[in-house]
Amino acid sequence: MIKTERLLLKNINESHVEDILRIRSNEVINRFVSRNSPKTNYDALQFILTIKENTQNNKTVYLGISLKDEPNLIGTICLWNFSEDRKTAEVGYELLPDYHRTGIMSEALGAVLDFGFNELHLQEILAFTHKLNEASKKLLLKHNFVLEEGRKDEDFPDNFVFSLNKKQ
Repeated sequence: MIKTERLLLKNINESHVEDILRIRSNEVINRFVSRNSPKTNYDALQFILTIKENTQNNKTVYLGISLKDEPNLIGTICLWNFSEDRKTAEVGYELLPDYHRTGIMSEALGAVLDFGFNELHLQEILAFTHKLNEASKKLLLKHNFVLEEGRKDEDFPDNFVFSLNKKQ
C-alpha cells in the first residue's frame, strides 16, 4: 500500500468487483483506450483474478486508487510490461470522470513514479497515451515525461509514446 496526502493506493482484490466494473466500463475513460471492457461482475472478477496472479508473479504492480476516508476505488494505476532486465516499465492509469481535474491522478502518479524509481530501481518509465487525450498528455508533461517524437506504438498507431528517465 502507498499512502499520499489524500489517497490510498492499494492492491485490488475480489471485494473490488463493482468498483472495477464501474471504472473499466466507463465510456468517458474508454474513449481513448482500446480494450475489452467488462460487461458483468463476472468479467470484472476474472480481470481481478488475472491482475492478482500477475502481481504475485511480479509481472505487474496494479493498484486501486481510493480517497483515504473512502473504501471504494475511484481509479487504478499500474506499472507493467517490464523489460526483461526490469529496468524499464510502462505506467497506465485511469480515473472516474467525477474526479478528473482534481489533482488526484497527479498525486497518484507522483507516488507511483517514486515507487518505481526508488523501490523497484527502474531506470525508465514509459507511458503510451492517445494523441487526442489532452488531459493525459498534460499530466505526463507536468511530471517531466518527454514525448518520444520518432517512437511509435506498433499496436496502436494513434498513441503517443512518452518516457521519463530516473534522475541521476
